[in-house]
Amino acid sequence: MVNAIKMKNSHTASNDATDTFLTDLRALVIEAEKLLDESPEGANTGIGSALRARLDAAKEHFSDLYASARKQAIAGGKYTDKAIRENPYQSLAIAACVGLLVGVLVAGRSK
Repeated sequence: MVNAIKMKNSHTASNDATDTFLTDLRALVIEAEKLLDESPEGANTGIGSALRARLDAAKEHFSDLYASARKQAIAGGKYTDKAIRENPYQSLAIAACVGLLVGVLVAGRSK
């Protein structure tokens, strides 16, 4: 039960970090748009138009990447959950072996 709580808290912290990153990125995009709009030349010049086009393209590309990564992460999580539920003993044995291997490697480095 304690491990389940730790895993939930870890997952929540990961979501918080992702949400914070996305919020900061959106704020950056909004500020960039404001700077383009408020520049003395405005978006009417060739440079302003080029910057606006690049910013719009970057926003669209990032949105596509984010959606793709999110779908892959969700699909991977579902697949892992299904595999663990279908093979609990094998999953436990694999986790124990990986833990033992990491422990041996860490212990070997500390000597």
